[in-house]
Amino acid sequence: MGRRLSSDLLARGHRVRGLARPASKGRVVPGCEAITGNALDGASYRESVAGCDTLVHLLGVAHPSPAKAAEFRSIDLSSAREAIQAALHANAGHFVYVSVAHPAPVMHAYIAARMEAEAAIHESGLNATILRPWYVLGPGHRWPYVLKPFYWMLELLPSTREGARRLGLVTLSQMVRALVFTVEHPAEGVRVRGVPEIRRSL
Repeated sequence: MGRRLSSDLLARGHRVRGLARPASKGRVVPGCEAITGNALDGASYRESVAGCDTLVHLLGVAHPSPAKAAEFRSIDLSSAREAIQAALHANAGHFVYVSVAHPAPVMHAYIAARMEAEAAIHESGLNATILRPWYVLGPGHRWPYVLKPFYWMLELLPSTREGARRLGLVTLSQMVRALVFTVEHPAEGVRVRGVPEIRRSL
């Protein structure tokens, strides 16, 4: 998602800086300024946030599952807290955070970590946009396409419509378009957008 977002922002004339570990510095997209640092240590990159209009946090454990509860806190939540502090230190005008749709009947530890990060954003006083997708369809994440007829049926029924829409599937393209929109239309205060808005690209 970060590479797609970087490419689209660069194509639209934005200057983009991307945080990368030393070993991954060469993987940022051409035209993106690679910033070497540790996502779990905001002090390692916060000076590079200075002068930026928006800080976008996209870090998370790959392939989330209930077995990774400890990692959701040590990586997802910790990196979000560090990014929030880096944005405050650099006086960034806008913070963008990809959270998760909730409530939901599964992935309780993952949702709890993301909700704590959302609370930290609210407490920080930052202008921020929080996006709440449920599952993003893209390369390596296509199997849920088989569920689309099931979702369609649930959205037709009044008793399940709200939940089906809130926990609906979004495509990678929809997600990136929504992120581009949030970068180009900063929030005043904290705004939260869910699956229906992401599908409409806000």
